[in-house]
Amino acid sequence: MKQEKVLEIFEEITKIPRESGKEEQIIAYLCKWAEEHSLKSKVDEVGNVLIEAPATPGYEGADTIVLQSHSDMVCEKNPGVEHDFAKDPIKYIIKDGWMIAPDTTLGADCGIGMAAQMAALIDKDLKHGKLEALFTKSEETGMDGANGLKEGFFSGKTLINLDSEDDGQLFIGCAGGIDTTAKFKYTTEPATPDYIKCEFRIDGCQGGHSGDDIDKNRANAVRILARFLYMLYAKYDVELYEIDGGNKVNAIARNAYAVVGFPARAKRSVVKMFTEFIAAVKAEYAISDPAINGFMGEVGVKDMKSGKIEGSPKRAVNRDTAALLVYALNAVAHGVLAMSESMPGLVETSTNLASVKMLPGNVIVVATSQRSSVNSARQMAANQVEACFALAGATVTHHDKYPGWNPNTNSPILKVTEASYRRLFNQEPVVRAIHAGLECGLFLEKYPYLDMISFGPTLRSVHAPGERLELATVDRFVKLLQDVIETVAEETK
Repeated sequence: MKQEKVLEIFEEITKIPRESGKEEQIIAYLCKWAEEHSLKSKVDEVGNVLIEAPATPGYEGADTIVLQSHSDMVCEKNPGVEHDFAKDPIKYIIKDGWMIAPDTTLGADCGIGMAAQMAALIDKDLKHGKLEALFTKSEETGMDGANGLKEGFFSGKTLINLDSEDDGQLFIGCAGGIDTTAKFKYTTEPATPDYIKCEFRIDGCQGGHSGDDIDKNRANAVRILARFLYMLYAKYDVELYEIDGGNKVNAIARNAYAVVGFPARAKRSVVKMFTEFIAAVKAEYAISDPAINGFMGEVGVKDMKSGKIEGSPKRAVNRDTAALLVYALNAVAHGVLAMSESMPGLVETSTNLASVKMLPGNVIVVATSQRSSVNSARQMAANQVEACFALAGATVTHHDKYPGWNPNTNSPILKVTEASYRRLFNQEPVVRAIHAGLECGLFLEKYPYLDMISFGPTLRSVHAPGERLELATVDRFVKLLQDVIETVAEETK
């Protein structure tokens, strides 16, 4: 089991479309790959795939190990980038020891875990009991595969989750989560003809994972746009024509814009206000998000003969709804709500203001997500978000709820993995929980006897363009996985 083989398989995976909810091609690829290597495979009604490798001769009595990752990826790209995730392979470069997708997500979350599973299944030199490789469907958009998993789909009692992102860290717990969506129904009214129509845009934000990066003071483009719009609404009679920002519910919003109108007499003052606002925001995030930027520009082109503005908005969101939307976006919580008292440095509870979208039927949808390692605190956070939007007149729903995974410091697989790490690298691993959603909590609901651990190589900018994988840590990850598998086989054969 070598780093080169894992990366070779991962390179193949980057060529296969696998956006969440659209995993037909990766499921077919996995089944075909299993057949080509004379391995048993099966697919359940949800779309989870299980591939089995028989025990190495002499290790038939050893414990079965389940290796698990998810088959989907977050598909994000930079504005203006021509990339069709439904058919185009991921374009990446190797630079300074990193594999990087400059303009899109790389899909190393969790493609590198998939590749490690597959390499283990076909390694003729690896000593192991029966291996079961579980590839779950649509983890990124609601953990559909883990939710739909039926009892008995796999047989192992020890599970290694390969969906972590920090070399040298062993994860034995994670946060649970819930998504909260607010819908504003609006009517339209004629745009005021002599109003200045301007687009205000926030871009250049780093973004990132809404759990693992929520404590890194990353700029949220939707929140920053809302801050400025609130200032504008507080001073002038404003019309809202368009608003859009963010994308995936589990990613921190990187871009946002709004097209608004205001009295022509206020133009100079608004330009000054926006210029000063962007300067202040750039100063706020000078260290944590230095590339943030703002743009202001008039919308429409003046016809020189008629003097009319062509291409200018003709209808506006009714004023009351627009103002309530802006106030709510400015008021709703975003970021860390509480830190753990039992595990220093761990975020306990957070909320992410993920996106705002105008949809057909005169509906504006705001997507948010809440996470916590404490179920009651997770619900409290969701209730706070609901209360904020409900007070603004929105219809609020909660969905895609999943449990956390409570740490077990007496876990047998943890003891094996710690010992392997010390032996291989002559240093102590960090044992911790993660403020991101892993499927382990859902597995425990159906397989309550499971003994689990999660580890992986170092990934950065996950869920955002520029996602990168540190290649040196892939080698360490592979060596650790191999040693853990072989240790379990030797100790239990």
